[in-house]
Amino acid sequence: MGKITTYIPHIGMRIIKSAIGVLICFAIYFLRGKQGAPFYSALAVLWCIQNQTKNTVGNALQRTIGTGIGAAYGLVYILVKQQFPVLGDSFLHYAIISLALIPIIYTTVVIKQKTASYFSCVVFLSIVVNHLMDENPYIFVLYRSMDTLIGIFVALILNSICIHGEFDRDTLFIADVDRSMDGFSGGVTPYSKIMIKNMLEKGMQLTFMTLRTPAGFLEGMPDIKPTLPIIAMDGAILYDIKENRYPKVYVISAEHSCKIEDFIKSRGFNIFTTIILDDVLIIYYDELNNAAEKDIYGKMHKSPYRNYLNKERPKSHPVVYMMCIDETEKIEKLVSEIKGSDVYDELKILSYPSDDYEGYSYIKIYNKNASVQNMTDYLKTMTGAENTLSISDNSRNKSDYCYEECDRIVRKLHHLFYFKKNDAAVKDVAGYLSFIRIF
Repeated sequence: MGKITTYIPHIGMRIIKSAIGVLICFAIYFLRGKQGAPFYSALAVLWCIQNQTKNTVGNALQRTIGTGIGAAYGLVYILVKQQFPVLGDSFLHYAIISLALIPIIYTTVVIKQKTASYFSCVVFLSIVVNHLMDENPYIFVLYRSMDTLIGIFVALILNSICIHGEFDRDTLFIADVDRSMDGFSGGVTPYSKIMIKNMLEKGMQLTFMTLRTPAGFLEGMPDIKPTLPIIAMDGAILYDIKENRYPKVYVISAEHSCKIEDFIKSRGFNIFTTIILDDVLIIYYDELNNAAEKDIYGKMHKSPYRNYLNKERPKSHPVVYMMCIDETEKIEKLVSEIKGSDVYDELKILSYPSDDYEGYSYIKIYNKNASVQNMTDYLKTMTGAENTLSISDNSRNKSDYCYEECDRIVRKLHHLFYFKKNDAAVKDVAGYLSFIRIF
C-alpha cells in the first residue's frame, strides 16, 4: 500500500472568490445607503460560489426561483399573521412556520425545481422569523429578496470570471498519475480533481497513460471522465470511458500466446491472462500459488469493472497482456529465461518490484508494438492535435515534465493550458496571474 502522508490543501479559487464575494456584498450595502441586510447577501454568495463554472447560469436561475418562492410564501404568512396579532412570538407561531415548509418544498417538487427547495426555505425563514410587525411587509419582503438576489448575482459574476490567456486546445496533454493513485506523495487530492474537471470543461485535450487496466484507472480516478480515450496497460489498449469500448488494441496472437503460457506454466508460475471479447475485458487465471496473488485476487475480483474466470483461456482468442507476480528472484530468473528463448519474439516485457508486496516483483508481457508513443500518435491523428505534451509523477517514465505530487502536475497542466502564448513577457504575466488564480 502507499505510504501515509500528511496532505495540506491549497487555498483554491473558491475560497478566494467567496471572500471577495462577501466583500462586494458589504460594499453594495454601503452604496445602497446601508439599506437592507448584507448578512443575507453574504449567505447567498457563500452558497452559490462553486468550484466549477459548469452550469453556473442554471444554478443562479434555480436559486432565483427559490428566492421568489420563499419570498411569496413569506409575504403571505406575514399578511396572515397581521390579522392574528395574538400569535406574537408564541410557540404556535413557530409551529406554523415549520409546517409551512411542507407546501414550500412541495411547490419546488411540483414545478420540477427540487434543487431550489433549500433556498426557498432559507428565504422564507429569513422573512418570517426576523420580520418586525411595525414594518411595511411589502417593503420588508422586497428588501429581503433583493438582499438574496444581490448575493446570487454577485456569485454568478464571480463564478464566470476566469483570468487566463489563450486556451491551448491544440495540444494533446498526456498525464501519468499512477503513483498518486496508489496514495504516494499526497495522492490524488480533491484540489487536483476539481482543477482537472475545470480544464476538461474548458475543452482541454487531456488523456491519461497508465500501467493499470481500465478498471484500475476507474477505481483510482472515479470522479474524472476524460473525453478522450485513456492509454492503459502501458500502451496495449485505448479505452473510451464514455463509450465503454476499446478503439485501439495491440494483442499477442492466439498461437503465440499459447506458447508463452506453456513456457511460463511449465516453470510453476500462475498467469493472469487478459483478453478483450466484444468490448468486455476478461481475466483468466489458474491456481493461486502465493500470498501476493491471493491478495490481489481477493481485492480485485469484487470490482464491477473486472471479470475474473478461474478456467483455461480459449485457445482461439488473442491476448492483450499477461501478468505474473512472485518473489523477485524468481521473476528475474523468469524474465531472463523468456528473453533467451524463442517465445520472446514479438514481445514487450515489463518487470519491476511491487510497491505493495515487499520482496515480490511483477512481470507483464505485451505485444511489442504496445507503447505509449504508438497510442499517442494514434490519438494525435484522431484529435488533429498539433503537438503533444506528457507529464508524469514517476521518474522512470520518459516525459516532458516530471513532478512527484499530483497537485504540482495539475498546476503545471493548468498553466500550460490556460496560457498558450509563447512570448516571454506574456508568459511572465501569465505565470503571475496563474499563481494568483491557483493560490
